[in-house]
This record gives sequence, structure tokens and C-alpha cells, in this order.
Amino acid sequence: MQTEWEFERKFMVTFVPEGLLDTRTPVNIRQGYLSCEFDKQICLRDEGGKFSMAVTQGIGLKHRETRIELSASQFNDLWPLTQKMRVEKQRYRIDFYGAQLVIDVFTGTLAPLKLVEVEFDSEISSRQFLPPDFADIEVTHRKEFQNIALARFGLPDRIISPSFNESYRLSV
Repeated sequence: MQTEWEFERKFMVTFVPEGLLDTRTPVNIRQGYLSCEFDKQICLRDEGGKFSMAVTQGIGLKHRETRIELSASQFNDLWPLTQKMRVEKQRYRIDFYGAQLVIDVFTGTLAPLKLVEVEFDSEISSRQFLPPDFADIEVTHRKEFQNIALARFGLPDRIISPSFNESYRLSV
């Protein structure tokens, strides 16, 4: 069992630079929720054939996650309980000036949404991070962009960019 506090910022990808993902191999992820409250969730995850269950406390920048590894059989027994609370995505990892970007390209009903997550070792280092130009709209504190909200309610209709006061549609 693994428990730790995480500091994570999340950004919406507004465009994918040509060739950025072409040379990388994504990991397919299925994520489903067994239970959810305002600031606590229980999630099952299949990350390229590695199965786990996680309890997450907190939302936004700082949260605590306790993860337990599962066998394929345990995962398959529990997975039907997550019906109607699931997300599927392809995950790419990219090094970026000392940080690692995690780019999630959502599939199924959440396509064409793309998000970038970056984890940090402290709140101070998270505040010093400057995101890449293709991910300039921060959604760290936007509840509708948390995975649990995406799993339960689907794509948000639009987002207002605070820096440009522009509206972006997330539909095709």
C-alpha cells in the first residue's frame, strides 16, 4: 500500500504541436469510480495491464492518494460496479524542463478533450511552474475537469479562459 500527498496542476490542451506525440507510445487507461463524495473518491484503474484501487482525499492542487495493487481477477470482479462512472484515455509522458508532463488524450464520449497534468514535490515548486504554450488554460481548481466529474457528467460545454476572456468549445 502506498500513501502520499501530491501537488498537481492540470491544464487544458488548446492544441497539440506537430509531432509531439508521434514518437511516443501511449499507455491505455481505464478508470472507474466505486464511490465519490465531495473530497473523497474510491477509484479502480487499469493502467496498461497494471491494476489498482485508490482512495483519494482532497481536490485541486493538493490531495492525498492511497493506492492498493490489485490482481486482474480482483479488478475484473469490481469493474462492473463502476458502470456509468468511467473514463478512458491514452496517457503520454513527456519530459519538459525538469518536469514530467502527463498528457491525457480522452477517448469515447470524452473525446476530443486533452489535459496535461504535472506533479510537484511541494506547493512552492508547483507555483513556480510555467506551462507549455499548448496548455495555457489552467483547470486545476475547476471541478468539472476533475476525473470524477468527467466520469459522472461528461464533457463540460465550454471553458472561459481567464487570461484572454475567450470561450472555447470542447465539441468536435
